[in-house]
Amino acid sequence: MSDINQHLSVLVEKYQLANPRLEQEFDPEWRSPCETGEPYLNAVGKQVIAWAPKLRAASADFAGYENAMDIEVHADIKAFYACYWAGNIETSAEEGHVSLIQLWNFEDIDRLMENQLGHAFAQKQSRSPLSIFIATTEPESDLFIAVRNSDGVVQLEKPGYKPLREIASSLGAFLGTLQTCTLDKLL
Repeated sequence: MSDINQHLSVLVEKYQLANPRLEQEFDPEWRSPCETGEPYLNAVGKQVIAWAPKLRAASADFAGYENAMDIEVHADIKAFYACYWAGNIETSAEEGHVSLIQLWNFEDIDRLMENQLGHAFAQKQSRSPLSIFIATTEPESDLFIAVRNSDGVVQLEKPGYKPLREIASSLGAFLGTLQTCTLDKLL
């Protein structure tokens, strides 16, 4: 098990303990291997489905992205996106809220790759080194967290600008600093 998988597995375990009832709005056209049970109406009458992070049996497929960009994606990024089927994992860092992006289903992989390509083209225009985003920050913010592809350094970024600052020397080091959140504190 890689360093990334170990750190992410620890976070996921703590997240599930802090949030024993994870649910997401139900979409019959957007099913996931991590869904559990049947859809139901929650306390406010919205149709939801329970979910729990589920280990993936396949790796994240970055081949199309790598071919389009003529690069090899950093191994830490591949390990991160290959670990679980899940909704986003809500955590906190010293600077504030961090929502770790996870893959919900196979179609989500395609959506992620399209968004990563858009991000890469914006970086090219701003003459920034290539990075792959892995997390969002505060809901009202447009800042996000990405891994610089050349060396695995984690950095804070704003779309269309050069990276704002380095956050951690590696993705494993960054994941090791995160604390899980209870969802009721986020509402």
